[in-house]
Amino acid sequence: MVVGVGGVAVGAEPGAGRPGRAAAGRPTRRELTRGLFASAAALALAPVVAASRPALPADGPVGTSFDETYRGRRIRGALVPAAGRAVGDGEWQVTVDGRPLHLMRRADGSWLSMVDHYSSYPTPLAATRAAVDEMGPGQRLRDLAPGPMGGGHMHTGAAHGVRA
Repeated sequence: MVVGVGGVAVGAEPGAGRPGRAAAGRPTRRELTRGLFASAAALALAPVVAASRPALPADGPVGTSFDETYRGRRIRGALVPAAGRAVGDGEWQVTVDGRPLHLMRRADGSWLSMVDHYSSYPTPLAATRAAVDEMGPGQRLRDLAPGPMGGGHMHTGAAHGVRA
């Protein structure tokens, strides 16, 4: 054994014999750089991971139907799958007291109704409840006419397209 300055044997200093460690057990610059890089990568990927997971609305998970009495009105809704679309896509058929309520999906994934079309709601059930709130007591939904003058196609001319 070789004795160094101060009477301590050479090789007995703290951190000696452990490669990659500086004196006194402190991490090396390389270890600090790796730790900072890993932290920065995790911080950068956090929004991507969060956006990839579907958000649960305040009302709970979205089902494929609902049937309840809300403020004395019977509201029903069912998701009717559309042919050729992904699972979960389709059109909601909603009624309030047996009369149809048209819901539309916005580009951001929220919903709006024809009764309350200035606000967006996270689920079809929330949009239906908001429509009931907007209608107030004693009012009912009106049946929608299929086209002008009570029926038919929107275009009344005989020919469609470019005229020669």
